[in-house]
Amino acid sequence: MKFTNQTLQEIFAELKQEVASLQQGDVISFDVLDPDEGGRYAGEKVVIEESEYLYHGYKSWTDLAQLLHCKMLTPHISTFPFITLHFEKLQTDTFHDTEAEDKKEKYGIDSLFFNINKMEEPAFLYYYLQALDNVKLKEKNRILNLGINRGDEFQTIKAYLDNDTYQKIGFMGIDHSQSAIAYARSMLPEENVTLFAEDVNVLESLHLGRFDLIISIGTLQSPSINFKPFLMHLVQNSLDKEQGALILGFPNCRWIGGEMLYGAKAPNYSMSELSLLFNDVIFAKKYLQQHKFRVTVTGKEYIFLTATRITPKIKN
Repeated sequence: MKFTNQTLQEIFAELKQEVASLQQGDVISFDVLDPDEGGRYAGEKVVIEESEYLYHGYKSWTDLAQLLHCKMLTPHISTFPFITLHFEKLQTDTFHDTEAEDKKEKYGIDSLFFNINKMEEPAFLYYYLQALDNVKLKEKNRILNLGINRGDEFQTIKAYLDNDTYQKIGFMGIDHSQSAIAYARSMLPEENVTLFAEDVNVLESLHLGRFDLIISIGTLQSPSINFKPFLMHLVQNSLDKEQGALILGFPNCRWIGGEMLYGAKAPNYSMSELSLLFNDVIFAKKYLQQHKFRVTVTGKEYIFLTATRITPKIKN
């Protein structure tokens, strides 16, 4: 296949039909205008040696591959002015559909989920670091992570801070997977880090006190947690009343064949459907604003809600 001046709508229709017949791991190849040969905007007309082409950059092609549940492999030079693109049909393995004998170990070290390192995904790391800046991380004294799993969020904080500042902060993490907590302890052996293999629903029974930063990435959307009352109870009983801050991560993606694919999937829908995601984010934003928090919402594959208490201005 070779695409020259076809619109994206025409290209998408043809590739969708071709990909539908592929088995997982199969590759489809086709020629397109080399993005380095000119053009700036998708669909811009480019004339080369009296032939007309429509420009699409590499981002357009990687986005298209993702929408077709494919991975874009390394492009190759073809005859001028083309390159050859290769789309590989993704494997269908996903932790979303797996069932462990021990439900507590669905996200343990032997699970597909445990292979995921969100911090190596630019679209996650960028917004997480931005959230840490927003909550003024260096000023925090006690930090709680609900659903810490392998400890990636704390390891990133450890790399983010100088050692003296890091050692002055008390870190606590909770996860119901024994094996994940054991792994996290091996990665975070410092005395200022305490990790619990517990269900976050029994948080109150641990008597941990209040924290000036609570982090939870994806955990509060678990089926076992009643999000709205849990969040309200968390803010009222576990967050510092003067300096408390929150970083909540809402998954807007699915992990399939090792790829982070954009778009949350709701039950009973074959497509990405974002109503439940927006419902939780909007509730959290309104509730926190009503309780005098400044709230920002950022991100893409993960939506980051960052909340910091508004300090009353002192009148002279």
